[in-house]
Amino acid sequence: MASLPALLALSALLFSACSSKPPEEPRDYAAKIASDRAAKDAAFQKENEPIPENRKASFLPLAYFPIDPDYNLPANLKPSNDRTIVEMTTSAGNHDKFRRVGTLEFMLKGQPTKLTAFAPAAAKTDDRLFVPFSDLTSGTETYPAGRFMDLDRSATGIYEVDFNRAYNPYCYYSPTWECPYPPAENRLKVAVRAGEKMKLQDKS
Repeated sequence: MASLPALLALSALLFSACSSKPPEEPRDYAAKIASDRAAKDAAFQKENEPIPENRKASFLPLAYFPIDPDYNLPANLKPSNDRTIVEMTTSAGNHDKFRRVGTLEFMLKGQPTKLTAFAPAAAKTDDRLFVPFSDLTSGTETYPAGRFMDLDRSATGIYEVDFNRAYNPYCYYSPTWECPYPPAENRLKVAVRAGEKMKLQDKS
């Protein structure tokens, strides 16, 4: 059963998520997101992972909310001194171990919002941050267990939290993948209608 390290490695190989680049013009930004989504569809169509051949027709092309630049948010990372290992329950009923790297603080729809950024407990560096979350769309419009974002480490401590790049865990496509569920601290009390959604809920 494929696990989170494999998931993160595949995600990093296929796509770069959020980074600390200067903001783009709205038209350029939307074009870049659309291009990345098309590339992801092409990559998933070509490979047998994470979507097996017999499920490609059901899942591809992937379903998304409309691209909304207002969901691409600057965030400050407040480093964590908490060395407690966090055990996240997985889709297979196991536990994946993580370390808290810090707290991302940003404004979402005018409200102060926080998400904890993690790194696998066994990782030697924090070069790539893992941000699992759920929100009020989880279970209706998006995957019930939540969605993920990956952020490249920024030397400045300023990040883009870009919900347009939020993606479904790969266990959504196939039970051969094992994915962690977002912890309670990353369960947002707002509806985040950006990023990937459930294919079966796409009425368009």
